[in-house]
Amino acid sequence: MKVKLETERLLISHISLTDLEKIHELHSLPETDQFNTLGIPENIEETEQIVKDWIVKNNNGESRHFTLKIESAANGEFIGLIAMNLGPPKFRIAEVWYKLHSNFWKQGYATESLHRLLEFGFSELHLHRIEAGCAVENLGSIRVLEKVGMTKEGRKRQVLPLKQGWSDNFHYAILATDFITKR
Repeated sequence: MKVKLETERLLISHISLTDLEKIHELHSLPETDQFNTLGIPENIEETEQIVKDWIVKNNNGESRHFTLKIESAANGEFIGLIAMNLGPPKFRIAEVWYKLHSNFWKQGYATESLHRLLEFGFSELHLHRIEAGCAVENLGSIRVLEKVGMTKEGRKRQVLPLKQGWSDNFHYAILATDFITKR
């Protein structure tokens, strides 16, 4: 399933190898790495392997993984990544994550793209529940998750191996009924 989502300001679509340099730059920024378990890649070849794996999962015909790029609708500028990974079909559940270039922080792009991805998950994929996690110190991500209507359901202790050491993780989720009610 090819995904192409739009908002007033954004285009959200599948990544390709032509996005490699932009994705490598995103992964190489210390500020975007602060709360990310991936770590800064040693070279572009390491990033290429990650991107190739995402592309294979995007295109394997199962429509269970969607790793997407976020671009400006006005000029096509690369803003970041957002993804949705589906769980077992019987549970109608998915997990989302996002990573935006720091040049685009605090402009509403993460909230706008996540809201659109949730809409896609509930209306087109007919999911029941969508989850996300974030480091307890990641105040920006916490704000995004709460702005789209996700509920903090719990805290996992020392589960994230971050550069600065083990971090606790907040667990967030939203149900289809919550999303419809909050629209």
